[in-house]
This record gives sequence, structure tokens and C-alpha cells, in this order.
Amino acid sequence: MGPSFPQWLQTQKKVLDIDISDAGISDNLPSWFWEWSHKATSMDLSRNQIKGTLEHLRFEFVYNPELNLSWNLLEGPIVSSILFLNADLSNNRFSGPASFLCDPSVSNLTFLDLSSNNLSGELPDCWTHLENLIILDLSNNTFSGTIPITMENLVSIESLKLDNNKFVGGFPSLENCTNLRALGLENNKFSGPIPKWLGVRFPDLVILILRSNLFNGSIPSQLCHLTSIQILDLSINNISGSIPKCLNNLTAMAKGGDLIDLTISYEYKLNNGPSLSYDGENNEYLFYVARIYDDEMTITWKGTLSRYGSTLGLVKSIDISSNKLTGEIPSEITRLLGLVSLNLSRNYLTGQIAHDIGKLQSLDSLDLSRNLLHGSIPTSLFQIYGLGYLDLSYNNLSGKIPMGSQLQNYDASYFAGNPQLCGLPLERSCSLDTESSPRQVENPGTEEEEDGLSTQGFYISVGLGFWGAIKEQTSLISSSQRTGLGASERIEVDACRLPLSGRR
Repeated sequence: MGPSFPQWLQTQKKVLDIDISDAGISDNLPSWFWEWSHKATSMDLSRNQIKGTLEHLRFEFVYNPELNLSWNLLEGPIVSSILFLNADLSNNRFSGPASFLCDPSVSNLTFLDLSSNNLSGELPDCWTHLENLIILDLSNNTFSGTIPITMENLVSIESLKLDNNKFVGGFPSLENCTNLRALGLENNKFSGPIPKWLGVRFPDLVILILRSNLFNGSIPSQLCHLTSIQILDLSINNISGSIPKCLNNLTAMAKGGDLIDLTISYEYKLNNGPSLSYDGENNEYLFYVARIYDDEMTITWKGTLSRYGSTLGLVKSIDISSNKLTGEIPSEITRLLGLVSLNLSRNYLTGQIAHDIGKLQSLDSLDLSRNLLHGSIPTSLFQIYGLGYLDLSYNNLSGKIPMGSQLQNYDASYFAGNPQLCGLPLERSCSLDTESSPRQVENPGTEEEEDGLSTQGFYISVGLGFWGAIKEQTSLISSSQRTGLGASERIEVDACRLPLSGRR
């Protein structure tokens, strides 16, 4: 269709649903476009190279349209008159402060994605009128300062992402945001203790990512009340003390993954207009009242950051690495049978690896490296058939690496730094005394249980292990599935071209 905006669009009358996404347009936004589209209920111009600014333009719409301008080259300040019920302005070059949020005209917003722009300055202290907001993404900008206290008035918020900015101060005051299901604060400079109310006020919290901040103090035992939590990331902070023994109360992690609930999704209002969308193929109007948003998150997986969306619901992960934790690894952690990834590396943990760690049949990634663990490697690790990543390096482990297990298929570097450890894949041979007392692989249980390939946990573990290598490198769009805002069409791929996220 591109590279210019097609003039013939002006001849089209009574258009409600406008979709010219991924159309190869590299033109400036023409002034006639907004007058022509003033009766639209949905506009998707995403994934082009549209240029220009929004200031000095006049926006007058009959209805409050759903607007998607993501993945373009738009710049300059954002104007409040373009923010209706749902707006995705992510992945552009918008700049300036977020003062436009103080305009009362934006009070109907339910969905707002401003991520990956050049927005800066402190957040305005005027969130009281945004009580309808369900999804807010301010990540990947250069916002600074503390989080304003009026943000606690976001009583409807379910997904809040403030990651990758320059925020400072204590944990945001969000006690009234009891509907929160996903909270991302990573890669800022938040400091102070993790509040106890965090584990009490958010009964439906599924994702909590506090990675790479300056939080200190101990892990409050109240976090064990987060019975819905599936992703808990407290890594790269200054947290000390021991790991709470009550982790077995995280019941969502104690259950195996549900292959039906692949995503973590939220429902938000579509528009204030007639709630109609025209289906030209069938020559009929379709009635809508809400849209489903499939969340996506960046998670540390096998030592690298990976983006998850369409398989996010399968991920069950605990990452408390790179802190100052002491004491033993609580044995209760082996009751989290649905756990797919466990990273406790780079702490000061002591004691031995639990002998029954093989109960974690869904485990795909285990990193206990750079601690003070001692004793032998439990033979029950052999029972974890889908264990794709294992790092036990730089501890005080001793004895022979269990024979006949897939442990010997790992690179020697994953066992390095344990002077008293011997046997393949290390070059260090074991002494005769060690050889005379070989460790036998423990009986996994009944004959039926021994067939790990038949368990659902195995498929989830292997599936996530395969998908876990996927990183956000490029994006595609499927025109046959376009119906919503930008991330709905985002298909992040590697060589296998696997979709990761969607909004339907």
C-alpha cells in the first residue's frame, strides 16, 4: 500500500474499523486522515514507518476509538486529545514529560501502552481520575524520581509495568491496587525493604518481578501468601537473611502447568461507541464489548533474558539469584512440583542439595552455582528427565558425579570450582575409595511413574526448555489475525519462528 498514505482512502465513507497496519507506509501523517476517520471505532496503523508529530493536530471523534500507533517513527510530545479508552503508542520516538495524563479527558482510559519511547521526567501526581485503568505499561523510557502516591488510586489496575526506567525511592505505594496480577519494577533504583503487605494485599498476583534494584532486608514470610504467584523474581538486589521455609504455600507453583492456560490474560473494555465492527467479508456488523490482552514479560531463562507471551502461562519460576542470602535451601522447595525454573545462584547458601530434589519433575532449569553448598550431588537429579540446564559450579560439592545419568552430558564448566568433585564430565578422576562406593540411581517409584515421557510435567518442561531459548530479536505480523492493539500481532521469533505473544 505504501510508501505514501493512499489518497483513495478519502473516498471511503462510513468506515468504522480501520486497519492499515504493516502496510509499508513511510509517510508523514496527513492532516486529512484524522477528519476522514472521525467516526471510526478502531484504528490500527501499527508496524509501519509513519513519521511526524501529533502536536498542533486536531482530533475530534464521534466515538472513543481504539488507537494503535505502535512500531512507527512518530516523535515529539504526546497530546491528551489522542488518548481514548485504549491507546497503544509503544515503540516510537515520543519524548517529553507525561503531563498529558493529568488532563481529565483521559479519565476513561482502560488500556495505555507508552513503552519503548523517549519519555522522561518525573511522573505527575495526578492519578486519581484514572481509576478505570486496567493495563498500564511505562517501561523502557527514562522516567525518573519517585512513584507518586496518587498511583494507589489505580484501583482497577491488573498489569503495571514500570521497568527499565530511572525510578528511585521505596517500594511504590500500591496497597489499594488489590486487583494486580502482574507487577514489573525491574531495572530501576528502588530501595528499602520489600513491604510485608505485598504478600497480603494482592491475592491474585501471578507475576512479581523486582529484578535489578537496590531492595534490601529479608524476604518477608508474608510473600508465602501469594498463592497465585507463578513468576517470582527478586534477583540482583541486596536482600539478605534466609529463604522462607513456607515457600511450599505457593500453591500455583505446586501444581503442574495447565496446557489449556498458555497465556496470562486480562479483559478490558473496547470502546464507548456503538461497540460495532464491520465484517466486510460477510457483510455484517459484529458486536463487541471487550478485548482480551495477553500479557508478556521478560524473564531470565537459563542465564539470558527471554521474552514470553503466548507461553507465559506455562512459566513457573523462582529467581532469587545475586543477593546476600544465607542459610540452607529449605527442603520445602521440593514440594513445588510445577516449578520449571529455579535460580538461587550467587548467594551465600550453605548445606546440602536436598536428596529428594528429583521430585521436581517439571524442572527445566536449575542454577545453584556460586554458593557454599557441600556434600554430594543427589542421584535423584537423574529422575528429572527434562532437565535441560544445570549449573552447580563454584560450590564445595564433593564425590563422584552420578554415573549413567544425563548429568555427564553437561559441559564440565557447570561443575567447575568444586575441588572435591570428580568423574565425567570433569577431567578429574575419582579415587579408588570413591569408586568403591558408587551411588545408585534411586528408584523413581512405580513402574508407571518411571515412564517420565508419559507425564504432563515432562512435556511442559521440555516445551518450555525449547521455547526458553527464544529471544526478542525481530517481529512479524499476521494480517489474517489482526484485531487489536500492537502486541496482539507481535510474533517474536528465532530460527524456529515460534509465536510468543498475542492480543486477541
